[in-house]
Amino acid sequence: MVTLDVRPQLLDALSALRDRVASVRLPLPLPGAPRARQTRAELLAQLDDYLVPRLKAPEAPLLAVVGGSTGAGKSTLVNSLVGRQVSEAGVLRPTTRTPVLVCHPDDHHWFAGMRVLPDLMRVWIPHGEEEDVPMGASRLPDRGRRDTHATRELRVETISTLPRGLAVLDAPDIDSLVVENRTLAAELICAADVWVMVTTASRYADAVPWHLLRTAKQYKATLVTVLDRVPHQVLAEVSRQYGALLTRAGLGDVPRFTVPELPESAGGGGLLPASAVAPLYAWLAHHAQDPAARQYAVGRTALGALDSLSRRMPELASAVAAQYAAAVRLTSAVEDAYKREGKRVRNRLDRGAVLAGDALTRWRGYPLDTSADELLDSLAESLTALLQCAVAAADERIADAWRREPAAGAVPLPAPDREAGERIGMAVRRWRRVLEELAEEEVARLDKQPAPDPDAVAALLVAALLGGKRARPAGEKLAERIGVQAAVRLRDRGGELVGDHLDQVLRAERDRRLAPLEALEVTPEPQAELIAALSVLQKER
Repeated sequence: MVTLDVRPQLLDALSALRDRVASVRLPLPLPGAPRARQTRAELLAQLDDYLVPRLKAPEAPLLAVVGGSTGAGKSTLVNSLVGRQVSEAGVLRPTTRTPVLVCHPDDHHWFAGMRVLPDLMRVWIPHGEEEDVPMGASRLPDRGRRDTHATRELRVETISTLPRGLAVLDAPDIDSLVVENRTLAAELICAADVWVMVTTASRYADAVPWHLLRTAKQYKATLVTVLDRVPHQVLAEVSRQYGALLTRAGLGDVPRFTVPELPESAGGGGLLPASAVAPLYAWLAHHAQDPAARQYAVGRTALGALDSLSRRMPELASAVAAQYAAAVRLTSAVEDAYKREGKRVRNRLDRGAVLAGDALTRWRGYPLDTSADELLDSLAESLTALLQCAVAAADERIADAWRREPAAGAVPLPAPDREAGERIGMAVRRWRRVLEELAEEEVARLDKQPAPDPDAVAALLVAALLGGKRARPAGEKLAERIGVQAAVRLRDRGGELVGDHLDQVLRAERDRRLAPLEALEVTPEPQAELIAALSVLQKER
């Protein structure tokens, strides 16, 4: 049997590209994100369910997936092709539906394992039994694949009347009311060597089947269409009109089979006469058993899927780039807001904003009516209030910027944080204690009797650092207490601590606002990795 000539390097490149696609994250609700997520899911489905397994095992049986709309007669068609009722037929569908794959007993091993459709648990029903029995093939561990459903199954049937080298799969309705069924139907079609699209005389112009037909053309997949349940009196006219629509869509060369409306079609309960499905059966058997026809059918679909990567991968990479650009905008809004408030806090410190209100009253009453500890308390409270206002202003600025950004829907808008005041107050108290220890160390170094009161030195130091021009007397009194040289040294070290403290407090609050965004892990690397993986694949081809 003629097989595809696949080099190991091509498979390696394809596997690497698959891993890059699996690593893509598109969490931000940008206008093109839903389509990009669908593209990612379709790529993974086609890579995992078709391209990789087909290129690894080109000699595996040809898989024809029968798809179509509700009531198109897919199950009746499959049952009639294999000569036995293997798939539940009827207009009314159960809430969930297990797809059925039928193959020759000698080909059973190709589908009993997880070579194709690895997300589906294999089950089988022994004849005469009603309970599904696992075939012993367990679900593979998740390797970053698309989302899966815990109970999804694939029933594998074997029938000796089916030719070796051919497997037929009855997929759920592509327009099912159940979202999971529609998703599964799309995945199953992506796993096909041959797409068998079934429609009816009354629905051949519907949008859903035509979407699949155009997709098959776009992927250059091997495609067969079946016009089912056509009344004898209009068979020629409907067939002509359907053929004209196919030609107009650029699908005029697609093999087309017509199945007339028969008594067995009513309700989908019986098998059609062998003569009704003989042309389709012959076409499938020929392409499964004739080496040249098989190579053409399989090769066309496989190469078409490979060719489509050159178009879809850049689209996905572009969506990844848009995600990162949006994340940068959101991040920049946070960083800019806190940077502006940081400058504003320093300007207000220089103007003595902390030495206001109760703190100013305490300063004016020091040391006669106010103790050093009381002055320090009031200065710390005033600094805490200043920083709280800065954080609130930054958050308001961020919220305003994010409201204009669609991507912000994936992260919560900054809201009043009741715990922020406590966090800031605690940080200010720690900083105050560091300055008190600094004052104690400086006093201990002095060769002066009697030694100045460390609390008084600390109070004067904090007033001088936070009071701006209003607290100029504090610096003068500090120099009188411990000497000019010691006062300069203490104010220099204290000034550095003030700057570091302000940076730490605002940076901590900024990082808290950025944490939900950073948790989404939107980075620029996936875009470059996708393009690089595609480039390697194209070179290997």
